[in-house]
Amino acid sequence: MTRGTVRSALPPALAALVLYLLLVQPNHPAAFTWGALAVFPLELPVILLGLVALGAGTWATAARAALVAALLLIAVLKTADFAMFTSLSRGFNPVADLALVAAGFRLLTGAIGPLPAVLSVAGALVALALVAAAAWWATGVWARLPGPDRHLRRGAAAGAILVAGLATAEIGQAMGRWSLPLDPPGAAFTARVGVERLQSARATLADLRTFRQAAAEDPLAEGDGLLDLIDRDVLIVFVESYGRTSLDTPFFAQLHRTTLARGEDRLSGLGLSMASGLLGSPTQGGQSWLAHATFANGLWIDGQNRYGAALASGRQTLFHLAGRAGFHTAAVMPQITLDWPESEVMGFETILAARDLGYRGRPFNWVTMPDQFTLAALDRRLRDAPDDRPIFAQVATGSSHAPWVPVPDLVAWDEIGDGRVFDAMAEAGDPPDVVWRDRGRVRAQYRLAVDYALRTVLDYAARHADDPPLMIVLGDHQAAGFVALDERPHVPIHVIGPAHLVTRAATWGLAPGLIPAPDAKVVPMDRMRDLILRSYSSGRAPGGES
Repeated sequence: MTRGTVRSALPPALAALVLYLLLVQPNHPAAFTWGALAVFPLELPVILLGLVALGAGTWATAARAALVAALLLIAVLKTADFAMFTSLSRGFNPVADLALVAAGFRLLTGAIGPLPAVLSVAGALVALALVAAAAWWATGVWARLPGPDRHLRRGAAAGAILVAGLATAEIGQAMGRWSLPLDPPGAAFTARVGVERLQSARATLADLRTFRQAAAEDPLAEGDGLLDLIDRDVLIVFVESYGRTSLDTPFFAQLHRTTLARGEDRLSGLGLSMASGLLGSPTQGGQSWLAHATFANGLWIDGQNRYGAALASGRQTLFHLAGRAGFHTAAVMPQITLDWPESEVMGFETILAARDLGYRGRPFNWVTMPDQFTLAALDRRLRDAPDDRPIFAQVATGSSHAPWVPVPDLVAWDEIGDGRVFDAMAEAGDPPDVVWRDRGRVRAQYRLAVDYALRTVLDYAARHADDPPLMIVLGDHQAAGFVALDERPHVPIHVIGPAHLVTRAATWGLAPGLIPAPDAKVVPMDRMRDLILRSYSSGRAPGGES
């Protein structure tokens, strides 16, 4: 090969490399490995052959501009995905998450300071401009390759169409639309990101229109005397992975029903009233935040698109309305370990995430701290704080979250301290990778973990029986089917507190005590916001019930 040949081949090779790197850019931290470079992007031959087919000229320049814009847009979406997976463990929704950009910048400013934050944004814009320039140069190199050779252009066009068909087939298989007899020799990952984001945007926009209409036509949001019949703190406690299987599946019910019955006897003896029933959760096996959002918004939120649409809709959550009614609203979220910009639009005045609760003990694998410490920190940080306002808090437990290894036990409340009393428990037993080799052991650990969570919550209620809060205790979702042995998306709900408040929940279809009636009607979880508002408000909402 002559030196002239090398010189003429070098620009197309470098241009192809630029486009290749753009196409293999990962959108998830787990994919940020050298292995990502080995995945051949099926879009690359489509782009290169298409550029050769177009050649130079006005229309070709316009096509190049559109191509570069599309590549840059998807590169930005991938970068946003990467940031969202890193901070929130989910992808970026191009419609709903735009409202979080400002919140994210405020978090960045708070973390590194105003000047570094501004410089970071400026650096990102400069990097984007450089990538745009490189992509424009690379597409221009290939567009100028064929010169006036019409046969070469026609052949390139045919090749581009064939590979585009292969890429389309691979995208459909990756998205579960169909199955191919053979796996393609690569992946059209970048194109698939674009298709998925278009679909996500369309679905979110449709949900956003629905949810904005619900927000605009929300009679309770403008009602008078909201929640004024409540004369004390309100605690909405989501018990992780607590589902109907605890009541109906013999392996779990034998233990959990006994715990509930003992708790009922104890709390009744202390003068507390109780009522219980069943709710229909929008999720099963995970994604607790969908249940939290459904409960608070009074909207059925069964997927990430609807979740994002609800956040962007302006809907007044139960916590917005409680804050307006004079409560100090809060979220106690021990499993939140990263920044949570979404919380700014949820109606919480105070957020207590894992780092805010003061736990200095060892984590229980994925679970950051035992539930007993969480509830003790709730008292220390909120309920015992010098504030004349009553508390209206969402509390999410964590000990009954997978992998359910190890399971803590109750200690004396006055011995909890900074949590190091739990260290020996955190190191006890087999690790998850041993337990999870046997599904029977997984179910046994789940059984113990949910029982611990129930005993902890009931012990907390007993501890405060002299001046009880109104506690609404419910599951967020059933565990996965292979664990729960029950595919129904139903969860128990218990209302615990003084009689004059518990009796007002009678219209929810609840039965007295802590064990729901066998024939209990399952109430969709999205009805709970309005049921609570109507049951505990003296005024009449426009167009609603008193």
